[in-house]
This record gives sequence, structure tokens and C-alpha cells, in this order.
Amino acid sequence: MLNSTDKIIKYKTGLLNLAEELGNVSKACQVMGMSRDTFYRYKSAVDEGGVEALFERT
Repeated sequence: MLNSTDKIIKYKTGLLNLAEELGNVSKACQVMGMSRDTFYRYKSAVDEGGVEALFERT
């Protein structure tokens, strides 16, 4: 069973992957129920620090 951190990372990377597959950020965000601002924050984090940058910081 996945722990909550794994689920969060899979959800975030899922959004990024869906946008790439569809070739449409707006449509991916609509399907996932997230804002484009959130998508670009995730994308920026991955571009700067890799997938590890998506982990929640406490």
C-alpha cells in the first residue's frame, strides 16, 4: 500500500504527465480539478529540483 506521500507525488506527477500527453495544460487541469497556477508551480518545482521538489515541506 502506498503511503500518503507517495499518493501525493503520484497525483502531482500525474497532472504533469497528463498535460504532456494531451498537449493542453488547461484541459489537463480541468480533468484533474486543479488550477493552471498549481500546474505551473509543480512544473517549476520539477524543472528546478526534480521530482523530489514535489515533496511536501513541513
